[in-house]
Amino acid sequence: MKTQYYTATSLDGYIADADNSLDWLMQFGEPGESYPPFIAEVGAIAMGSTTYEWLLEHEIYKDKENPKPWPYRQPSWVFSSRTLKKVPNADIHFCKGDVVPIYNEMVKAAEGKNIWIVGGGELAGQFYDKGLLDELIITITPVTLGGGAPLLPRKIAAPPLKLVAVQQYGKHYVEVRYEVAKV
Repeated sequence: MKTQYYTATSLDGYIADADNSLDWLMQFGEPGESYPPFIAEVGAIAMGSTTYEWLLEHEIYKDKENPKPWPYRQPSWVFSSRTLKKVPNADIHFCKGDVVPIYNEMVKAAEGKNIWIVGGGELAGQFYDKGLLDELIITITPVTLGGGAPLLPRKIAAPPLKLVAVQQYGKHYVEVRYEVAKV
């Protein structure tokens, strides 16, 4: 079981632009080839409120007359200090505060499978700060944004991340996998 931060980033290290838009990423279409095997190994999901609200606006309720179902079958935890709208028939837990007690709930719910930190970078950073982040799986896209939501707003220099894999997907994506060193 691993806790993984799996996300896409611009070449200059942003996961969303200054307007919290992902249009720069969506121009490339559906997720890359690595997503199906990745999600098959996920047993629990963590995300911040910005990611959750983006999903509501751009996926679930994009067509208000015909809302889509929650896209994940895994139990999901949404970290937020605000009250957010719940998606009907979705296994979503709203939480706030320290990630450690929630992490323990997630491990139990994942039943030996991995935990996916969907976004954002600050939430992944909180897991890192507590020694709970095991791996970064980052898809790099051929665009620069010049600003926005940073990939991982933490200094990680010593010990450095350990590169464990690099894979090109199509003409646009490079996926890098880094193991987080435990101290």
